[in-house]
Amino acid sequence: MPATAALSLDAARAEFDGGRGYLAACTTGIPPRASREAVRADLDAAGAGRIDITTYSDAVERSRGLFAALVGAAPDRVAIASQASVAASLIAASLPHCAEVLVPAGDFSSIVLPFVHAGRGLRVRTAPLAGLAEAIRPDTALVSFSAVQSATGEVADLGAVAAAASHHDARTFCDATQAVGWLPIDATMFDAVVCHAYKWLCSPRGVAFLTVSESLAATLTPVHAGWYAGADPWSSCYGGEASLASDARRFDVSPAWQAFVGAAPALALFAATDIAEVHAHTTALASRFRDGFGLTEPVRPSAIVTWDDLAGGDLARLSAAGLAASGRAGRARIAFHLFNDEADVDAALAALR
Repeated sequence: MPATAALSLDAARAEFDGGRGYLAACTTGIPPRASREAVRADLDAAGAGRIDITTYSDAVERSRGLFAALVGAAPDRVAIASQASVAASLIAASLPHCAEVLVPAGDFSSIVLPFVHAGRGLRVRTAPLAGLAEAIRPDTALVSFSAVQSATGEVADLGAVAAAASHHDARTFCDATQAVGWLPIDATMFDAVVCHAYKWLCSPRGVAFLTVSESLAATLTPVHAGWYAGADPWSSCYGGEASLASDARRFDVSPAWQAFVGAAPALALFAATDIAEVHAHTTALASRFRDGFGLTEPVRPSAIVTWDDLAGGDLARLSAAGLAASGRAGRARIAFHLFNDEADVDAALAALR
């Protein structure tokens, strides 16, 4: 993250055209203007037969570097991925047989099921998110958890989990998909961090990143290795003799080129914005909504607000008012991002009265 943001919050907000009434960044983000323009230009060029593979590769590497800056990692510690579950399966495949994996109860399945179905006799144990740090034991091999819970918006005590895992020599795998873009994340706190960029980073779906520490990388088998994992991808297109990259790129999957064309401008916008300022803005809006709706403030501020809505009546009222929201696990769910303001909060409250 830049020490001095190049973009003010107002300038960053001005890059979005469709944020009014959109309270669903936790489901999927909306693309900024520059992303839409880049994708359209690429489609026009492709339609005219002017496909430039070098431009695609440049977009991938630019995106890698921008994400690294966002989470405080070195670019050579960042692999590109397609989905969070792909990254999780890479880590699951390299755990010792019968190792214990600790996960929060009710966490997103993409970082749970790869361990449940790894076929290595892994023992998956659950604990409440609030007590996750205390639930780490000497025989815990890995803690797999989301920085922000998808179903409830609850923010994990990242420092406590990292410290307890270190105390017990357990590895940490953090899913920051619901965090990066509004919550400051330091990827170096954890052995691995995965983030799909299509939510809070407002990128096309199919662009994800995995940071891996050097010590964890040394234990991982590159089970997804393909041509793009080579030291020189253009020399790794055929056969099995190619050398893999010596850094985290050895865990790359083949990139969805067009998606990265759209992702690079969005990532550049967030890398140039003070995420601490975004955090203050989004959590203040969420707090305004909770206060108006009579909800208790969470232990740690969150940009995601959820409440019981088993019959879906509140979600229906929000939708009828023209507001984009979502429902998860029997709860209504709204999210406030940098393109939202107090008028969005007031519109949601009015729809629910």
